[in-house]
Order: sequence, then C-alpha cells, then structure tokens
Amino acid sequence: MSVIELLAHGDGVSRSVAILLVLMSVSSWVVILWKAWLLRGGTRDVARSIAAFWQSPSLGEAESSLKSFDRAELVLPAVSAVRHLAVEADGATLGGAVNRTQRVTRVLRDALHAALRRLQSGQILLATVGATAPFVGLLGTVWGIYRALVGIAGETGGFTIDKVAGPVGEALIMTAFGLAVAIPAVLAYNVFGRVVGRIEAELEGFAHDLLGMLGEPVPRETPPPPARAMPV
Repeated sequence: MSVIELLAHGDGVSRSVAILLVLMSVSSWVVILWKAWLLRGGTRDVARSIAAFWQSPSLGEAESSLKSFDRAELVLPAVSAVRHLAVEADGATLGGAVNRTQRVTRVLRDALHAALRRLQSGQILLATVGATAPFVGLLGTVWGIYRALVGIAGETGGFTIDKVAGPVGEALIMTAFGLAVAIPAVLAYNVFGRVVGRIEAELEGFAHDLLGMLGEPVPRETPPPPARAMPV
C-alpha cells in the first residue's frame, strides 16, 4: 500500500493535517529558493560593490558602476539616496532644516533598514515551519494511533492486523512527513541567518564610512577658561 493510499483511507482530521504539512512544505521551499537566489554570491557581491564605490571618482560614476556589481541592490540604494540628497534644498522642508550630518545619517539609516528588511524577509516563516511542523506531524501520529486503538476496541469478530495496519501506517507516515518538512526549513534558516549576518555587518560598516566621508565634523565646544582666584 502506497503513501497516497494510506492517506486516502484517513478521516477528515488526518487529511487536514496532511494538507497543512503540504502547504507548509511548499511555502518553505518557495522561500528557500527565493532567498537562495537573493543571497547568491552573498558577501562577495557586497564586498565587490563596496570596493567599486571607493574606486569611483564621484558619486554619479559610483552609482553607475554599482549597477553591474550589486545584483541584489543592497548597496546601491544607499549610494543613490546620498547622491540625491544634494538636490534637497536646505530649510525648504523639515528634513532639510537640520545640518548635513543629520540628513546623511537619516537617508543612510532608511536605506540600511530597507536592505535589512529585504534580507530578513522569509526568515520568520522558515523558523515557524521548522518549529511547528514536527508537532503538526505528531498530531497526525497521535490521531492515527487513536483510530487504531478505537478499531481494536470495536472489533467483535476477532482481532486482525489488516484492520489496524492502515491507521498505524498513517501515524508513522505523519511523523516522518512532519520531520521531512521541518528539517529543510531549519537548515535553511541557520544557513541564511549566517549569510544575512555577514552582509549586515558589511552594510553597517559601509554606512559608517560613508557618513564619515560626507558628514560635517561636529564642532567641539571650547572649554571656558579657568576662573582666577580673587585676591584676598
């Protein structure tokens, strides 16, 4: 008897558990494939993009050169935001009323947060699937064993193995199915988390260096001269 035949003999609860596990598996694999495409090259592309930026003679040429290196567009938004900051009129808006360092900090923070939200997207789903799929499969297992015990208790014409083999086999399949859904999600979550952490460190360091290059130095307050003692 195949897996499909075993599930076909189940009731509404076992079929609902199987459908839920199928949906969890499909959604996690969609996220895994999408994030693998997004993070291909990973820190290598970000490092090449940052190196291309510092080798460019101007912000405009840096923005043009980054389009060929930054395929995931993780560094390019910050450079574009800083480049377009020059057209903002000072004092024309509330954002332009602050000094240059504060404006550069604001646009870099917004660009960095947007890149991090894109990198972190899908991680919650992978963590949820990896944490809950074994318990969903366990629910199907418990229910299958319960059906098998009910079948044994209700037998009046003698106990036969073929009448409980279906529910017990269904229970074992649910356990294996839950683990098969959870293990890839957990592995992908850990691998992607490490890659995202390295890229996040690179982007934060680049934003800090960019702020130091474009921001205005903060003037230091001159300490007041020491008070002279009054002659007695």
